Amino acid sequence: MTEDKGILIRNIYYMLAYAFQELRQNNYAEIIGEKFDDIYDLFAEILARGISYQLKQGLHREYVVRKESLLTVKGKIDINGTIANKMRNNRQISCNYDELSENNIYNQILLTTATILIKHSDVQKDKKAKLKQLMLFFQNVQTIDVRAVRWNALHFDRNNRNYRMLTYLCYFIIREWLLTTDEGEYKMRSFSDEHMCRLFEKFVLEFYKKHHPELNPCAAQIKWSIITEESTTNILPDMQTDILLTIGERTLIIDTKYYSRTIQKQFDKSSIHSHNLFQIHTYVTEYDDEHKGNVDGMLLYAKTQEDIVPNGHIKRKDGNSIYFRTLDLNTDFETIKEQLNSFVSLKGT
Repeated sequence: MTEDKGILIRNIYYMLAYAFQELRQNNYAEIIGEKFDDIYDLFAEILARGISYQLKQGLHREYVVRKESLLTVKGKIDINGTIANKMRNNRQISCNYDELSENNIYNQILLTTATILIKHSDVQKDKKAKLKQLMLFFQNVQTIDVRAVRWNALHFDRNNRNYRMLTYLCYFIIREWLLTTDEGEYKMRSFSDEHMCRLFEKFVLEFYKKHHPELNPCAAQIKWSIITEESTTNILPDMQTDILLTIGERTLIIDTKYYSRTIQKQFDKSSIHSHNLFQIHTYVTEYDDEHKGNVDGMLLYAKTQEDIVPNGHIKRKDGNSIYFRTLDLNTDFETIKEQLNSFVSLKGT
């Protein structure tokens, strides 16, 4: 197939390219001209190109602590280990020392993810062969238990910044690799709405940053318009916007949504998901704490296979507008760009 849940797979590449600047480099440019029948086939190609590029630069190495019994001192002497050696009539000195190693969490994630894709039935043979060949250079790296990865603890600096995009891609893939049997066998499930939602959000934000910097796009946090001195609790949830734009004298808050079904039905009546509307309504009213009516909101949905999709707007008595828009991702990318540009012009509403 050439689409995944109604989204052209090539457009997923474009979304990743906006979300991560690295994909715009020459190393990945030829991907645009290729045909991919499955999303994981695309991921395998991106990962293979990324690993190939990284091998030319050299795999990231980090200092790891080694413990070894030696004839001469190296690093620090391990007193307890040395005594234990003496008791066994072993004259070697137990030492702890630091050593630069390729066997670190970043390379372990790459190796484990490549292994998963090599086993995936929807990845083409040529992609699997390419990954297998690249894995020959990971002989000093071990695979890692996918459940043990602490994604939030990973950090990137100038020494390993090239790993950021690849690690994010690996996160997408590994999170879909589920434990399904008592014997510990894993299988891949369909690419989830949760991960597409995160990618959709990041793509839209980065699109406006690139093409509309004059709107100062950001993912701002909104403060509650409360009187702190007269309030008895501070455990209110954070209001984190997906995208906040400044359009002239007005502010537009965009909340992106990616669902298999964008419309809820009850008693044969179709409507916007209530929690979505309540959320964007709260963002707008709390941000416009002076009731000037110059703050608007938008629920931006990715188009699904449904016949009815959100499109329109409502006007509040304070003057605020809340827009409902649907972005069709199952079309050529130039049309997608036109859609996104039209959303921030707010014409024809």
